[in-house]
Amino acid sequence: MNTPTMALGAMYFGTRVDERTAFSILDRYVELGGAFIDTSDNYSFWTSDTGFGGQSEALLGRWLASNPGVRVRLSTKVGAQPTRVGGFPDHLEGLRKDVVREAMTQSLERLGVDGVDLYWTHVEDPAVPLEDLVETFGGLVGDGLTARWGVSNHPSWLLERIRATAENAGLPQPTAYQERYSYLQPAGGMDVEGQPIPLGMLSPDGLDFLRRNPSFDGWVYTATLQGRYDRNDRPLETEYRHPGTERRLEALTRVAKERGLRPGQVVLAWLASGNPALTPIVGASSVEQIEQAVEGVSTTLTEDELATLNDA
Repeated sequence: MNTPTMALGAMYFGTRVDERTAFSILDRYVELGGAFIDTSDNYSFWTSDTGFGGQSEALLGRWLASNPGVRVRLSTKVGAQPTRVGGFPDHLEGLRKDVVREAMTQSLERLGVDGVDLYWTHVEDPAVPLEDLVETFGGLVGDGLTARWGVSNHPSWLLERIRATAENAGLPQPTAYQERYSYLQPAGGMDVEGQPIPLGMLSPDGLDFLRRNPSFDGWVYTATLQGRYDRNDRPLETEYRHPGTERRLEALTRVAKERGLRPGQVVLAWLASGNPALTPIVGASSVEQIEQAVEGVSTTLTEDELATLNDA
């Protein structure tokens, strides 16, 4: 099996996913060759009695402490922790330098590490000038607190401005872009259920940016629409019910049947095999789910299969 091109999403570790189950998933993920683990300082405040996040990072810290020497790569984020109970999405920590520095300190303490591999601006903060933003995150790279940094939930035109601002300042540029994306697409102009930040949807312009900038990693979340490709008890939301979805589901079902895979696994293979190749962040609540996900992203689709899926 190929090394999986994915990140294990740890969003619900320590809240909805109990510690024993999370440890088993993490152990199996590493056994299967997985490396990147994705979390955030605000995961998952909406499922915690406290109203604030930090539970996921803390659980990962306990798992790392119980597995000394384990080779994994950590990705975490800053900017979307609410500043008050019930404050999301209007009252967030934001991306001021002092806030980011303090949040990084707390994240590293919870994780029990000296630095992370990838640190993200979780959401846009219009109050912070881009010159300050690149200085803050470039400084974290310079200080060895993160190997590199990325931009999440920003429009692609702003990502290009951030990149150019960092380049002009002679500072480390972002090297990763993270948005929501999947094989099925919502109807244009409709609100997307569970997506309170509309700029978090990967646009055609964003895909074009990644094609033109191969040095950037493209990460995508909600890649399997929370299991809706495979689970009859989770019907698609209204915004996905349109003729384009019907055509794509027919193509997806055909490729999955021929490959002997679940449709959701083919979606993961499609993301990892496409142009640009994308890294899905995949959440799991059982060992079986992570095994299925790794099999999916480790599958290389043929040109004919990609054409079938893309032309639908």
